[in-house]
Amino acid sequence: MVDQIVTKWGNSLGIRIPSAIAKQIHIEEGTTVTFTVVDGGVMIQPQRKKYTLEELLEGMTPDNFHSETDAGTPVGNEVW
Repeated sequence: MVDQIVTKWGNSLGIRIPSAIAKQIHIEEGTTVTFTVVDGGVMIQPQRKKYTLEELLEGMTPDNFHSETDAGTPVGNEVW
């Protein structure tokens, strides 16, 4: 836990996010965040880009994807 002082920033209030915490949650200057009120406190979450299947597969060609990998025989109630 890190204590911070709320300061005035124009007509709003601001806090600083310590660099150690920013690194842990993978945010940097310019990251869009969402504020949510939870049980009388504030939760701040970075927004992550949601990729479409087309975007994820954009660079795939028959020459650069891997073949199937054998995971072995079932060890529980898996259905293969």
